[in-house]
Amino acid sequence: MGNANANQSDHFGQWPNGWWVTRVSETGSTNTDLVKMAGEGAKHHSVLMADFQTAGKGRLDRTWVAEPGANLLVSLLFRTDETRERPLHQFTQMVGLSAARACSLRTGISPDMKWPNDLLIDNKKVSGILAQGGSNFVVVGIGVNVNWAPPDAMSLALAAPTRTTTPAELLHSMLSEIDALEKLSPSEMHGVYSSHLATLGQAVRVEMAEGHSVEGRAIDVREDGRLVVLDDCAISHLIDTGDVVHLRAQ
Repeated sequence: MGNANANQSDHFGQWPNGWWVTRVSETGSTNTDLVKMAGEGAKHHSVLMADFQTAGKGRLDRTWVAEPGANLLVSLLFRTDETRERPLHQFTQMVGLSAARACSLRTGISPDMKWPNDLLIDNKKVSGILAQGGSNFVVVGIGVNVNWAPPDAMSLALAAPTRTTTPAELLHSMLSEIDALEKLSPSEMHGVYSSHLATLGQAVRVEMAEGHSVEGRAIDVREDGRLVVLDDCAISHLIDTGDVVHLRAQ
């Protein structure tokens, strides 16, 4: 993998075959860097991991900041011409699912997946995803609170204080899980994602970027990734983008 903005290579153990991992001590945004590297020819399954991000972004332009070295801050490159025919949104689903499975393997804690790809523990956010695409690739960035979280969020260390893990160990498990998920057909992948989506069946409020919101029950997720919310007037709403709040008892 190219070494743009890289201060060091990561030599954690043996990464799964076919993954090209570079680790840097600090960068603005792993997504921004890896999108640039993709345009310069970086390989399928290139991965850029940072100990600290100065300009990391989440969905809806939220910042995602962690203390240096505490959390997993990483972006993964998927070349769409080197994978089976797959809708772009399934790459973010695979990364989210792989993170949930890796958390379970490493700590024994199984986070809930909130549509579309946030991970929650005790209804507090432990992970978020942001994807950016190009003509023949998608870059999926994920942040996982491994050892630190802001007051309104959760970390794996808080949830499982007796089974600690490191960002590199969590990433290692994630890459193996992605390998398994990539073997699934798009329809099989949709089934696995749907079965893990804790949002389904929940009373929810969806806050839209335009400033309005929809309340109802999440009853389905379509194969195109859209969430179906049935409101109190029995009207179904197809949600493309929005911030979901689970309205279950706290």
